[in-house]
Amino acid sequence: MGEVPAFCVDNLQNGFSNGFNLKSEGCETSTNVGDKTFVIGGLNDGSTSSIGVRIYEKSTGKWVIPTVLGTKPKPCKGHSAVLLSEDQILIITRGSTPDDCIWFLEVNTKYVKEQKKVLGTEVVAWSKGVRGDAEKPVVISGPSGVGKGTLINMLMKEFPSMCGFSVSHTTRAPRDKEKNGVHYHFTERSVMEKDIKYGKFLEFASVHGNLYGTSIEAVEAVADSGKRCILDIDVQGARSVRASSLDAIFIFICPPSMKELEERLRARGTETEEQILKRLRNAEAEIEQGKSSGIFDHILYNDNLEECYKNLKGLLGLDGIAPTNYKPSPRGIDLPLDHSVLKIDNKILINCETRESGNGSKNFALDVSLLKGGAPGRTRGLNVYAIDSFSDGFDGIHKLS
Repeated sequence: MGEVPAFCVDNLQNGFSNGFNLKSEGCETSTNVGDKTFVIGGLNDGSTSSIGVRIYEKSTGKWVIPTVLGTKPKPCKGHSAVLLSEDQILIITRGSTPDDCIWFLEVNTKYVKEQKKVLGTEVVAWSKGVRGDAEKPVVISGPSGVGKGTLINMLMKEFPSMCGFSVSHTTRAPRDKEKNGVHYHFTERSVMEKDIKYGKFLEFASVHGNLYGTSIEAVEAVADSGKRCILDIDVQGARSVRASSLDAIFIFICPPSMKELEERLRARGTETEEQILKRLRNAEAEIEQGKSSGIFDHILYNDNLEECYKNLKGLLGLDGIAPTNYKPSPRGIDLPLDHSVLKIDNKILINCETRESGNGSKNFALDVSLLKGGAPGRTRGLNVYAIDSFSDGFDGIHKLS
């Protein structure tokens, strides 16, 4: 693109010995994207500024207040704006916590275009930047009684620090002993319908008059904890997830035979004859779709639970791996209030040196060439490198763990 970052002109200062002369002290920035200018920030209470967004359309000479989707950054003490492409703007906030200073404002991505059509308004969307990649989520499907719940529980028990279960949303009332955020995220129908409209759900369905669904945020929350997200979803839901932007592994658990499945359902002793026959009819349809639809990457036959579990671990690269008490390390960047930003190709250089600190401060380079995901979820794949000094080029560069 070749564009330089957008800064408040009255805050530009000179005098850096290493050649950097742009200081990110603006509470409002403007970035040109095509025939539009995106003005970000602007509301200042003296100590912090909120991150609002306005759009100036050059062709009409009018200002537009867009619909803003996603969770926006918290009020901060200024920010820098760097145009990465015609689709997104990188925002680096000042005075934020290390895990909350990198954000992306999407202005023309696929998600934003879809929401423009749905809402009929100008749309922008926020996505939080996250260092590194997350393990691919795993979608496990199969007919009722096939044992997929048992297999998932075995994974959770053996690898509690490596695997996490996404918590679904529902509009039904909590049952006895059910806890919000543990068994389900209980929500109002109007709220869930709005979130579905805004594309925040990977899949959803209406069951007995209540909505159930898996939100993108629920999956992201598991990844944020450093765990691989496991999703237990029916075939129809798996189809929706496959059609989404989520990059996942899809596994279908199949019974050895319909006769064996019927015996398992009857052995549970929890359902009437009518319910059993209905489940068997549904199972036949699900098995046919599971085998022939192209949705699933792998099919496992659960004729022996231990053998099937071993094969499942093999598919996930867990076979032969000892469970660990792994705790994710902090994934943020500790930036001082005083820093400047410059874009060179796919690198964003952050200069943390000041007149007072000299060359003792650590500088950073952000590699944005391998970004994945995006709104309404996180933007992952951000690599961060520490640089001892910019004055010697890229000597002393090393990737942060």
